[in-house]
Amino acid sequence: MSSSNNNSDDSSTTTFDSSEVSIPRSVRFWIMLLFDVPSIICSFLIIIHIIMNRVHRYALHNHSILLIILFGLPLQIMDIGFYLIFFHYGSVTPSQPIVCLLWWVADYGFYIGIIILMAWLAIERHILIFHDRWVSNQRGRFLFHYLPLIMLVTYIFIFYTIAIFFVPCENTYSYDIPVCGATPCYQSYGILGMWDFIVNTIIPILLEGIASISLILRVQCHRRRLRQSNKWRKQRRMIIQLFMVSSLNIGISLPIFLIPLAHLCGLPPQYGVEAELYFYFFGYFIVFLFPFASLSQYSDLRRKIKNKIVNRAARQPRRTATVGPTMRDIPMIRQF
Repeated sequence: MSSSNNNSDDSSTTTFDSSEVSIPRSVRFWIMLLFDVPSIICSFLIIIHIIMNRVHRYALHNHSILLIILFGLPLQIMDIGFYLIFFHYGSVTPSQPIVCLLWWVADYGFYIGIIILMAWLAIERHILIFHDRWVSNQRGRFLFHYLPLIMLVTYIFIFYTIAIFFVPCENTYSYDIPVCGATPCYQSYGILGMWDFIVNTIIPILLEGIASISLILRVQCHRRRLRQSNKWRKQRRMIIQLFMVSSLNIGISLPIFLIPLAHLCGLPPQYGVEAELYFYFFGYFIVFLFPFASLSQYSDLRRKIKNKIVNRAARQPRRTATVGPTMRDIPMIRQF
């Protein structure tokens, strides 16, 4: 907390303290920067790898991963970028409503969009592993693969565009608090806020957990039959990848929304506030670590990255010790 905040009145200090974790801003700045840059690089590498490789581009199990990574880029670039600027200057810069609106789009629309798409990722794995005949023809692929993705992405964009930009309510912008106070007015406008909390967050997280756990149980029950299949290796990679990303998402996202749910159910507001702030902060690690968890499925990309690193290290010029000339190397001068 900066000295300017310490000298402010009690109400503003209370608001500030209730909106930020106690980790110093300089520490949060470097944590976000050091995790965000490698995550962005990894995201672009996976996007390029899937798009440029024809086999990966047409593989159905890659499409949801690609969409989630694309949804993560606005968070990695715009949301984290606004945070870093805020930590540097101590306020939202530039202090304009459009900056707050764009920040809310990234912080709410794309973050919750990732949660929704991860729920579909877990459900889709059941189809691809145990009901692959449903997507064996063009009609089935459209109905059970492309259409759900199109509907989910369309719903996410329409809902948050309307909720943030077009709902007839008045926003309050707090330029001295991260994410401008993180309170878009739609959250208290009619049933939109409750719909966003229950339908867009709690239900997808629960669905993802149920689908992921049931997938592991189904795999255990059909383990012998699956291992006899020629596709077992690809299915095993999909299962491992789902387990990694779902564990990451559920382990961090579920506590974020369980505490507000407990408040709705009667828990006094003063309980769990500090823990909730920390869970919100560490929620960004879902975005940071998801590309690396996804990388587990692309062994060919991992080999390329490894070879690039090894070759670059091998091309680095080696420093050799400079040895002065010896008497044997100095030509003899004839005396006259």
